[in-house]
Amino acid sequence: MTKLLIRMDFQEPPMDMNGPIPLDRQLCFSLYGTSMAITRAYKPLLDDLGLTYPQYLVLNVLWEEDGQTVSAIASRLALESSTITPLVKRLEHAGFVQRQRSATDERQVHVRLTKSGRDVRTKTGCLVERLLQRSGMTREELAALNQQVQRLRNALATSSCASQTNFSGDCEEPGSNS
Repeated sequence: MTKLLIRMDFQEPPMDMNGPIPLDRQLCFSLYGTSMAITRAYKPLLDDLGLTYPQYLVLNVLWEEDGQTVSAIASRLALESSTITPLVKRLEHAGFVQRQRSATDERQVHVRLTKSGRDVRTKTGCLVERLLQRSGMTREELAALNQQVQRLRNALATSSCASQTNFSGDCEEPGSNS
């Protein structure tokens, strides 16, 4: 009988710092792939409710606080208002929300949940269970991972370097004359 030896102390080989980084070693690719996998796991359940994943995100914002403006929803989701508007229109057509122009500022459109929009929230509770089941992780593990990802997102969003890169991709120090 042949024995198969498995090394438990496996470490990835050192990277060539001058060459491209393999995709599987890039955090951005891992996060992108994970996001796509979660969306695919949610899709059958959302399809049954007549929702897309972006529409589900808009509803989540309104479940947190109803009656928000399109621009507030966009801000919460880190998207442009022009991206949110068609989502809200489709949600309105499906009967989940109502749009109303502000009486004091015509540029502002408030979005409010309808009864159907409030009721569908209870039907989406199974999405968390689906994620737990598919991931093989505990609630605590997923919560800790979520906190780490949020900390990374917040750090990148507030980083002064994030908004000050030159065309070579190098960060410029504020006030430098590069």
